[in-house]
Amino acid sequence: MSNDQVLAFETDCHLFDGCGFPAPSEWSFLFEPLFTIGSFEVNKPMALVFLSTVIICGFFWAAFARPKVVPGKLQMIAEAGYDFVRRGVARETMGKKGEPYVPLLVSLFFFVWIMNIWAIIPFAQFPATSIIAYPAALALIVWSTYMYLTFKNHGLVGGIRNICVPSGLPKGIYVILTPIEFLSTVFIRPLTLTVRLFANMFAGHLLLLVFIIGTWYTLGTVVGTFFSFSSLLVTLLVTVFEMFIQALQAYVFTVLAASYISQALEEAH
Repeated sequence: MSNDQVLAFETDCHLFDGCGFPAPSEWSFLFEPLFTIGSFEVNKPMALVFLSTVIICGFFWAAFARPKVVPGKLQMIAEAGYDFVRRGVARETMGKKGEPYVPLLVSLFFFVWIMNIWAIIPFAQFPATSIIAYPAALALIVWSTYMYLTFKNHGLVGGIRNICVPSGLPKGIYVILTPIEFLSTVFIRPLTLTVRLFANMFAGHLLLLVFIIGTWYTLGTVVGTFFSFSSLLVTLLVTVFEMFIQALQAYVFTVLAASYISQALEEAH
């Protein structure tokens, strides 16, 4: 590891000590393996994804394993979360035809949200979705679902028409619009799903790191302590804002997934 790489993890560097600000870099997103299973290495983001899966499955299993007519606190919270996605996403976007896809949408929402929220959890302090592979995997699930439903419901020719040929437009415009619609549906949608989630969590984590490191870096002298307190205050404000963004990005990802599935279920043009 070079000196520049070591600098990002230096804990004795403070303002007026003659050392540079240890700004976060690409090394803030690279982790040594925590442990190995045979030749398979497990690092921190992978462990957080696994924990997210265990937490979500364990929570809903505990809430609904023995459901009661008069729900307890855990069941009530789980029902509220499920109903939020069912009514606020599935029904609003897809109507009654969205009912079979509510479990998928609930899973997507809570999985994305939990992976995002690790950014503000002590000792974790890292959003797993800031590693682009995880948003890409989720986007691939959504893409596979709506592409499968498109051709299942409309057949080969009808599916292609559903993807590429919007109805009610002058015939001449299809020369330009058809390839655009094809690129949008087949390639751009999964790309934007991936990048939107990844970029927001990546940027949010960098922003938090800048002010967290700044709080430590400016600590020491009287002047530095004032800057350190200011940086700490901004860190707290950014953390609250990041909590909102984490939930919002989970909601947006789920709404877009529902929208794409809904379009796949529409009648062929």
